[in-house]
Amino acid sequence: MKVKTDKEIIERILTKGVEQILPSKEALRKLLESGKRIRIYQGFDPTANSLHIGHAAHLHKLEDFRELGHDVICVIGDFTARIGDPDKKSVRKPLTKEDVEENMQSFKEQIGKILDIDNKENPVQFRYNSEWLEELKFADILELASNFSVQQMLKRDMFQKRIEENRPIYIHEFMYPIMQAYDSVVLDTDIQLGGNDQLFNILAGRHLMSMLKNKEKIVMTGKLLTASDGTKMGKTEGNMIRMDDTPENIYGKIMAFNDDSILSAFEILTFATMDEVKKYQERLDSGENAMNLKKELAFRVTSEITSEKEAERAQKYFESIFQKKEQEVEIPLKKIGEEEIALNELLVKINFAVSKSEAKRLVEQGAVKINDKKATEFNQILAIKNSQPIILKVGKKVCSIAYN
Repeated sequence: MKVKTDKEIIERILTKGVEQILPSKEALRKLLESGKRIRIYQGFDPTANSLHIGHAAHLHKLEDFRELGHDVICVIGDFTARIGDPDKKSVRKPLTKEDVEENMQSFKEQIGKILDIDNKENPVQFRYNSEWLEELKFADILELASNFSVQQMLKRDMFQKRIEENRPIYIHEFMYPIMQAYDSVVLDTDIQLGGNDQLFNILAGRHLMSMLKNKEKIVMTGKLLTASDGTKMGKTEGNMIRMDDTPENIYGKIMAFNDDSILSAFEILTFATMDEVKKYQERLDSGENAMNLKKELAFRVTSEITSEKEAERAQKYFESIFQKKEQEVEIPLKKIGEEEIALNELLVKINFAVSKSEAKRLVEQGAVKINDKKATEFNQILAIKNSQPIILKVGKKVCSIAYN
């Protein structure tokens, strides 16, 4: 496929959902306008059995690069996932090879919901970093490690946090960014994409490329989708929307977004152009009800990940739960760790009842509704994980229940 220099796509790559570009935006612009075929990659560690919706931003970006005719590589971190990217609080529990293999079974299918992975003119490459990392001998590892200092590693914010709290840092945790950096060297990439929370690891790859190949790799980090409290939405935080969620779950969870997240979600999660995002901004500024835009957002994200038909079905399902007069209210999302739970226990857990006996009384009085249907059994078991959204109403109180 011949490389294209489409100005609109290049501008979208440089601006939409971008947190930062190193060494500079102009350096990337110059490279894209040169017509040279370049190699771009992003890594996906199968530390859980699903990607999350926050990955959509980077997948949209990869699709733009692919559409221009560049080489796009998705690296499945089947080796690095066994160690896990270091966490601020404590060392991660290692995964077995079997755990990782089970987790990554549907990764390609999920990535293919946004990336045109089987495009005949310019298909996407899939590589697994066990291909090269398992082949390294101890002498090779020592040689790679010699390109980094302890001081470099200790600059990482999560290590600083552990030092402040007198928590241990293990030597093998220093190896994670080195292993990820080696992916870049093996693939000889020109650009690496990732979330802004991955900047330290990506810069390690930029450093190693410079040391071993005398090559300046361009780094692109994307904006992160955040919850209403400002925390990142993702696997570690336990508040993610899964890429393999049902259309009803995707739609319902997006309807629980805070109003402040609407514009950034349009930018990060959809194929909307920046001109479209600007128009959404103008509608909000003019005083239009944010609920209207949130419905459009939920429909658009659901249709882009599944299909328009599935999005229509999810929208009808969601709206059927509420009477028309109630459709303008915010529906808070409450997450619980149980895969299934008795109704009376759930009511206490989410503070809709002060005790199980009160929960029983509320059910018997007909005050409890599940998806707009009156509950009749106070101790009925509710399946939470991988179920359709559960909208729970007790009198004037209402919330959406999801598995954390």
